[in-house]
Amino acid sequence: MNFQSLSAWLMQQGMQENMAEISAYILIILGILFLALLTTWIVRRTALPALIKIIHKNRLRWDDPLIEHRFFHKISWFVPLMVIHVCQDVLLTDESAISQFLSRALLAGVVIVTTLSLSALLSSTNAIYTRIARKRSSTIRGYTDAARIIVYVFCAIFLIAIVTGRSPWGLLSLLGGLTAIILLVFKDTLLGFVATIQLSATDMVRIGDWIQMDKYGADGDVIDISIHCVLVQNWDKTVTSIPTYALISNSFINWRGMSESGGRRIKRAIKIDISSIHFVDSKELEKLCEIKILENYLRPKQKEVEEYNTRHEIETNLAINGRSQTNIGIFRAYVQEYLRRNPNIHPNMTFLVRQLAPTETGLPLEIYVFSKDQAWANYEAIQADIFDHLLAALPTFGLRVFQNPNGHDFQQLTGHHD
Repeated sequence: MNFQSLSAWLMQQGMQENMAEISAYILIILGILFLALLTTWIVRRTALPALIKIIHKNRLRWDDPLIEHRFFHKISWFVPLMVIHVCQDVLLTDESAISQFLSRALLAGVVIVTTLSLSALLSSTNAIYTRIARKRSSTIRGYTDAARIIVYVFCAIFLIAIVTGRSPWGLLSLLGGLTAIILLVFKDTLLGFVATIQLSATDMVRIGDWIQMDKYGADGDVIDISIHCVLVQNWDKTVTSIPTYALISNSFINWRGMSESGGRRIKRAIKIDISSIHFVDSKELEKLCEIKILENYLRPKQKEVEEYNTRHEIETNLAINGRSQTNIGIFRAYVQEYLRRNPNIHPNMTFLVRQLAPTETGLPLEIYVFSKDQAWANYEAIQADIFDHLLAALPTFGLRVFQNPNGHDFQQLTGHHD
């Protein structure tokens, strides 16, 4: 039953012509809406769950993001739109104002559903790429975000064209004339898009990288890269948002190289009190020879020193006259051997125990090695264990750590004690 037949039937029932036409329009529209809701309910209750069940049960995992981003739910809205379109052609005349309004509303609905479906598809594409990419931390979100913006812009243009009745291509030509304004409005988006391409092409940043950017207070793992910003979860669990283009225009530290190298650097110095450095006499030497890890160093070294002094007929009444071992030199050899025997230190990476230039705060003896364990907590524990031991071992070599005078020092100096 179309509009004319329904209107004629209502007039036969005693309605006036105007009331019959209005009632016919209302009944037809309610009928169309009922059919649209009914088909939507059937699709959501039967076809859609069956499709999702099939996708979940198959062996493929790359198609799961389509469900996670509700792609099939959004394209299912085309079903009621098709029902409305078919019912409109059958039940309404093309000349009526109601039919024309419904046609525009239907066309606007198609544009909106298409836009939402494409947006979900783009989000799913990024997730699918992340799952199947060789580098699990890689992402194409910058490209999909840019494509999503373009889709939204075209959606707005077509909706305006539908409402105003103008050609969308005419609106596009108008936007072409407003290029300068568009560039100003979308400046950050365009900069972010170009930056995303550069970051992806040069592999400067990946999701999961530890980066440090002091300008923005960022020091932690990258958890998301988009066209507008890069999100960094700091070690205190706060999240810092960095504009994507800032990573191109400013410097930052990426610790990925450390992670990929298999070791994490330990670079720290013990500042030795220079007044505690001296030549080692025979009595001290005998005591130090009891240290197990110095067995293969001290006696051969002392024999070398004595042979040198004998060969050159050097009087050794004063240690300064010839070659003599020092407590700082023996301690340095001890530190090297202690670190070589430490199973947590990487043997195939840079290994240095060196003296730096003396300063007003003592002689820095720097350790420059790499730990095998890169996890932060384990790394700090390894580092602390090393320096706990070395600081406690210093008095055995007659050495002291330099530190500024404190209350205890002044009490010892004046002889006043609690």
